[in-house]
Amino acid sequence: MLKNESEHRLTGWLENSEHFLPIRIYYEDTDAAGIVYYSNYLKYAERARTEMIRFLGIENRQLMSEKGLAFVVRRCLTEYLQPAYLDDEVTVCTRIKEVRGASFTAIQKIIRNIGESDETLLVNLEIYLACINKNQRPVRMPADISNAVNALQQA
Repeated sequence: MLKNESEHRLTGWLENSEHFLPIRIYYEDTDAAGIVYYSNYLKYAERARTEMIRFLGIENRQLMSEKGLAFVVRRCLTEYLQPAYLDDEVTVCTRIKEVRGASFTAIQKIIRNIGESDETLLVNLEIYLACINKNQRPVRMPADISNAVNALQQA
């Protein structure tokens, strides 16, 4: 596997205004029947948002250490439609719905067999994220971060 292909598998890719992150379902993700446990979908969505933000040049650790800021989930609406199973490859699709001064909203879909004729929508999520400081108080996003997220919304 070439370096960019390997990196592509870790960070996903952007197409237009949407970020895609493939995830393989492992035994640790499932119950005894081989069905993904519902809370794991939230973990997959978190990974995808983190990688989308990384595409914008924003590293969470650096954001915390240098600016004393973090993004936290304020609200999460989740609709479970179909289960994923052991060994499935699913893709988390993320797009920015709205950007405000101290927050943004992401729409996420988890899909099995993306790009194939039998593509199946498994989960819909709407995640409202707030920017907080080290005292856990909401604060406006720095202009560079707000501009980067807003540019993705408009891409």
